[in-house]
Amino acid sequence: MLRLLVLVATLAPALVLAQQAPAASTKPSPIAPIARIARIVVSPVQKVVAAGDTLRLTAEARDASGAVIPGVQFRWGARGARFEGTVSPTGLVTSGSTGTLPAAVVAIVPGEAPKVEEFEVRMVPGAASRIAITPAPTRLAPGQRIRLTGEVYSAIGDKRDDKVIWTTSNTAVVRVSDVGLVSAVAAGRATITARVGTVQQTLPVQVVATAVSALSVEPGVSDARTGDVIRFTAVAKDANGRAITGLTPVWSISPGHGMIEADGAFVGYEAGSYTVTASLGNRTAEGVVTLTARDVRRPLTVVGRLPRTRFNTEEIWLHPNGQVAYLGSGGGGDVLYTIDISDPASPTVTDSIIANTRRVNDVMTTPDGKFLVFTREGAADRKNGVVFASLEDPRHPKVISEFTEGVTGGVHSSFIYKDPRYGQHVFLTNDGTGALHVLNIDDPYQPREVAQWKTENRPDVGRTLHDIDVQDGLLYGSWWNDGLVILDVGNGIKGGTPSNPVMVAQYKYDLNALYRNVEVDGGPGFIRGTHTAWRHKNYVFIADEVFPSSGVRGARDAAAGRAYGRLHVIDVSDLNNPRSVAWYEPEHGGVHNVWVAGDSLYMGAYNAGFRVFDISGELRGDLRAQGREIGHLNTADMEGRTRNTAMTWGVVVRDGLAYVNDMNNGLWIVRIEPKSGVVP
Repeated sequence: MLRLLVLVATLAPALVLAQQAPAASTKPSPIAPIARIARIVVSPVQKVVAAGDTLRLTAEARDASGAVIPGVQFRWGARGARFEGTVSPTGLVTSGSTGTLPAAVVAIVPGEAPKVEEFEVRMVPGAASRIAITPAPTRLAPGQRIRLTGEVYSAIGDKRDDKVIWTTSNTAVVRVSDVGLVSAVAAGRATITARVGTVQQTLPVQVVATAVSALSVEPGVSDARTGDVIRFTAVAKDANGRAITGLTPVWSISPGHGMIEADGAFVGYEAGSYTVTASLGNRTAEGVVTLTARDVRRPLTVVGRLPRTRFNTEEIWLHPNGQVAYLGSGGGGDVLYTIDISDPASPTVTDSIIANTRRVNDVMTTPDGKFLVFTREGAADRKNGVVFASLEDPRHPKVISEFTEGVTGGVHSSFIYKDPRYGQHVFLTNDGTGALHVLNIDDPYQPREVAQWKTENRPDVGRTLHDIDVQDGLLYGSWWNDGLVILDVGNGIKGGTPSNPVMVAQYKYDLNALYRNVEVDGGPGFIRGTHTAWRHKNYVFIADEVFPSSGVRGARDAAAGRAYGRLHVIDVSDLNNPRSVAWYEPEHGGVHNVWVAGDSLYMGAYNAGFRVFDISGELRGDLRAQGREIGHLNTADMEGRTRNTAMTWGVVVRDGLAYVNDMNNGLWIVRIEPKSGVVP
């Protein structure tokens, strides 16, 4: 759910001057002429602050000769994305995350137009706290060479770019180069150490005494489709034919239209024949795999339309009866629409709720369909939060209560979850603090808060919780600058309950490095963060919301608002150690809300329209490159709020139909048709 920020190019001079104007009843005293300001010098010269820390800025006004002008007042502020840091009016920078924060200072002189100086503050990771070594082999064969990587992180999980110093405890057993290339010399044991300053990580290794006399790859020959994961195993044997276990081979593939990981998991992106090679010391072995095209494309048919162009439209939800849909609005609409979808070909608005919301980013019904909750983000009276409505007649909801306490900054998302042990709760986001709020709604007429939870070791800046999914007593939250956070809210794995959420695990990644091209396109301070969360089988799908800070340089209006971003596939089969295994990134758009049904993932991809792709089987690597896309619909409309411009928000799937909302163009009802010519 998109939360757009107003990116302020400069601080408002009129407002600043108004603050300096004398009271009407006061006769101003004569003011000595002040030399005209030629430039503003901002200190420090290197404007760098560690994430989670603060930086004090100061300024001097100088005339054309370089002399300091006394008596000048300064006002400070951020002019770019505000998720990562803030600048107080007095010049105190608070850094919540890494990135680039565009800022400005205004010099105020009575009788002159304000002078503005723009600059940037770099927010960098904190001090090195840990080093992760990958891969982490424990047994090597004599003569084997393997490249290690040392990734350095701060205490709050921000990745650093320090040069790692590698050493070995016994050069007679293993040697290691200054770039982490390990060479097994002779049988024995040694410890490899990766060090940055006083921080170090060790890796004990053993070089086996027995040389590898024979090496083979299993399976030797196999057939599959693009995108299928094939697990190869290297079998090493000594001169007597006995297996040597625990060795870590080096894998490679040819041609390079795919990937193979350290555990031997192979996935190919293009049809054809591939050679998979395993190396151990001076021995190599090969396997062959032949791939056919995945061939999952299917036609899409538009069944019905409900254009909405007065305001942007946002979240879509269906009543459990499948006869009614609820559609939120944005851009000051303050409207939640109720839509009769009993005839998908002719959806009709039956009612609406006007609720001082500015934008309805999220809406959801209780599982029994008796009540509905929707979010407020930007209410004119700052009574943000959530609104509850009775659904005695689903086509005509009636507001019955609200919750606004402590969430004046707005609520972006909410999620209803019922547990037979703990009752029914709403989990909601707090835009102002980034906190998770938990409300008991056993009685929706009187919602009551039972818990709050925040990510640790971080100021409120940059803590935005953007989306929530709860399944089996586990909450999967997409925290803007903290990645995926998994909480026990009733599962029992960590003793958590709805009133006592407990951290299970976190997966965090380097957003700045991942989207450096967006900064090149649209300037520093681009909007980027973790957005969507959805658990399916052993995976959690999380999406990034990414927009250039000032559009795309040189682009026309329609293109200037384009989105970027990727969908990450996080393997949570081991809940304590989530890891990224695959990704999907539209070529000309971003990723917003998703829906999973069966083996298909349905996506609102902003400028890239509505997309559906196949998620069957094990997932590894680049899903788009594997030919997994089932279908695509361009949701642009020449009569839309923004002409001929798609901005697809999200989708709900039921009974073979996809209910797709485009922010500019309203509701689309789409059927994914069977593949033509397929014989059951």
